[in-house]
Amino acid sequence: MEYSFKQSDLSDLSMTLLKKFTHSVIRIDGVMGAGKTTLISNLCKSLGVQESVSSPTFSLVNTYEGLKGPIYHFDFYRLEHPDEALDFGIEEYLESGQWCFMEWAEKVTPHLPLNYDYCKLEILDEKTRKLVIKKQFDS
Repeated sequence: MEYSFKQSDLSDLSMTLLKKFTHSVIRIDGVMGAGKTTLISNLCKSLGVQESVSSPTFSLVNTYEGLKGPIYHFDFYRLEHPDEALDFGIEEYLESGQWCFMEWAEKVTPHLPLNYDYCKLEILDEKTRKLVIKKQFDS
């Protein structure tokens, strides 16, 4: 599935995506500046998060309160080795059944669950992005 969109379309797109996802763990890849955090922010807002959503670049994980419990937002950009994710208990988060949105997840590939939704965000031009749901991993 592919979706081309502008920032003004993100609210509607977020609602559509949440209905399409088949897992609670969502990997969103894309180059720096593609809009991963912006997309995750809109997904969180669609899930009832009232607080400001920002990239957890330094803390690695931010927790937000949604309508149905906590939502976890990860940014693994600063990790130098996949096992660093074990230090803060990544498995517990990913096995919680709660929404887990991940940026730069390629840095922790050995620790990802067997089942998750995988999206790639691409820059088409200054104002337009394309989101491709590349595959849905299932064991």
